[in-house]
Amino acid sequence: MNSATTIAAPPDAVLSPTGSAPPAAAANVRPVALGLLGLQHVLVMYAGAVAVPLIVGRALNLAPDQVAMLVSADLFACGLATLVQSWGLPGVGVRMPVMMGVTFAAVTPMVAMGTNPAIGLTGIYGAVIAAGLFAFLASPLVGRLLPLFPPVVTGTIILVIGVSLMKVGVNWAAGGVGNPDYGAPLFLAIATFVLGVILAITRYGTGFVSSASVLIGIVAGTIVAAFFGLVDLGHVAKASWFDVVRPFAFGYPTFDPVSIVTLCIVMIVVMIESTGMFLALAEICADPVDEARLTRGLRGDGLGTILGGVFNTFPYTSFSQNIGLVGVTGVRTRNVAIVGGCIMLGLGLIPKLAALVEAVPQCVLGGAGLVMFGMVGATGVRILGAVDFARNRNNLFVVAVSIGFGMIPLVAPAFFRQMPHALHPLLESGILLCAIAAVTLNLFFNGLAGAGASRAAARRQAAASEH
Repeated sequence: MNSATTIAAPPDAVLSPTGSAPPAAAANVRPVALGLLGLQHVLVMYAGAVAVPLIVGRALNLAPDQVAMLVSADLFACGLATLVQSWGLPGVGVRMPVMMGVTFAAVTPMVAMGTNPAIGLTGIYGAVIAAGLFAFLASPLVGRLLPLFPPVVTGTIILVIGVSLMKVGVNWAAGGVGNPDYGAPLFLAIATFVLGVILAITRYGTGFVSSASVLIGIVAGTIVAAFFGLVDLGHVAKASWFDVVRPFAFGYPTFDPVSIVTLCIVMIVVMIESTGMFLALAEICADPVDEARLTRGLRGDGLGTILGGVFNTFPYTSFSQNIGLVGVTGVRTRNVAIVGGCIMLGLGLIPKLAALVEAVPQCVLGGAGLVMFGMVGATGVRILGAVDFARNRNNLFVVAVSIGFGMIPLVAPAFFRQMPHALHPLLESGILLCAIAAVTLNLFFNGLAGAGASRAAARRQAAASEH
């Protein structure tokens, strides 16, 4: 990306990776520069940050005000998780310019849990809290798990995550499941318009404008949809301007063992991804990450996820597009992420803004979803591009069979109907089936890689994930 139109700090305001700066520079430009840079990080991640609560809320048929509450909770918890990582607490947080958002990896299993009457939304939150606690406690051991997740495994899992999410984007583009006008030409036309705007901005835009193409496309599509009477602002008018995000707003969490195990496995994948992100960011910032600091960062993922469950939202991870933005702007101070986290906290306290997000028609989100979810799958393809298939044909079998397992719930939803009901959250998650198959087959064909090779592979994976 060309950084010509990206906001960057003036030369005398260049800050060190740890956030220190000469007093004169701090006094002259720090407030304005950091404020603008923090806002830029928020806008780049905004569309992806609010996508998960919209997916889960609508899949569970929640009322519009409840979906808006999920959005507010998500923005608020995004801010908390970002501050935990970037500002840090004793023994927690990588203390680098990391922006945190809800991971897409947990979407499919959470929807399966939420649509199960025996589990529901409170069961999701119980599993999220338990998985966050697991991640917090297991963070020192993740380095030892890296050999289980080489690029052939993580690339396959991320590819299946993207393909699984595409179902959501396609249904949104047609107007949403249950819509009596599902597939109407108007819905398809608006989704196509949004997709076209995003692609045009990506092709011809530069710097920040290009990075925020999805958000700009959603705004443009919503304006067009409003001319056709598809935007209902009634809930926006009723929503208050300020309100606090209350813990356990949907009820106290319940704890289902299978759901907990499912999200714990998802968190392992999330932590492996985070490890690569931290290593890549360390290279960008020229700020080395040792084992102790890596453990603090992974604890930050765990604590952020626990906070997500408490404040009515979902598992958190570092957003790769924001790591890419650090390289584009050249501003490496963690203070930028701290400012961005404070902005996210503030946005989470404005219910009217959350209601406006909820009012965006599904056909508009569909055009954007095709890009967002497709990019997840494309990231998996890029990671697999670094895998040696020519000299090691066994890698082909790892990918082929694992994708086959991952596609079962998508192409044959009734495939496991005769299995015990308690196992359905596990068996109905294509991501989880893919992960189990990929790890097992890789061990069978390739064995374990060394720790050094695993860290190098994680770093390459993170570089491939930045977009």
